[in-house]
Amino acid sequence: MDLLEIKRRERLPREEVARRLHALADALARHNQLEVTEGATRFRVRVADEIELEIELEIDGDGGAELELELKW
Repeated sequence: MDLLEIKRRERLPREEVARRLHALADALARHNQLEVTEGATRFRVRVADEIELEIELEIDGDGGAELELELKW
């Protein structure tokens, strides 16, 4: 059973998505924790030295695509 699960879905400009991914990558490279803010609450999650990375790409016949990045530790 999960102790906490936060899900968020937003439609953003490509540049904003890139900025957020850069910030996540920078945090992973510099620290052993990530911060996630949900409303007025800030969560700090410890990140292990080794992380399992899963990348999944789906392309449909209508020209749509979905890219999933999953990190586990």
